[in-house]
Amino acid sequence: MDMRQHEHTRSGPHERHGHHDHRKGATSWSMAAQATLHCLTGCAIGEIAGMAIGTALAWHNVPTMVLAIALAFVFGYSLTMRGVLRAGLDVRSALRVALAADTASITIMELADNGTIALFPGAMDATLSDALFWLSLALSFVVAFLLTTPVNKWMIARGKGHAVVHQYH
Repeated sequence: MDMRQHEHTRSGPHERHGHHDHRKGATSWSMAAQATLHCLTGCAIGEIAGMAIGTALAWHNVPTMVLAIALAFVFGYSLTMRGVLRAGLDVRSALRVALAADTASITIMELADNGTIALFPGAMDATLSDALFWLSLALSFVVAFLLTTPVNKWMIARGKGHAVVHQYH
């Protein structure tokens, strides 16, 4: 078996044949949920930090959201890079893996959670001490998780998205 065939059976779309490290198959909802939770962790850290900074500095909504979104991408990519750097990749390669693994997932997650907050009555004007701030933020993360998980499932089944990270775990 040449190297390309071996890689195809290990990480390609035919993982249902059992030639991979994940026992339930690459298209399991569990794997998609784990990938989404990984992404959500980085996004949540960035979102909360950005919203807290913007709100604490009394910034208007748009700059606060821009900061929160930017930090969501930074923290999302950083969590993936941390893992693949530990696996021995150089920084440039780790960044490429993170971009390939997380860009679509983070983008969908950010659209979903920021859209939820924008549509939630009063959420955009809530401050850090308002229960509404935290309630709308929590709801936005639930909505983002529910909308992003099926996308991650679809991408992983095609060897894309978070699937590119699995060879480094």
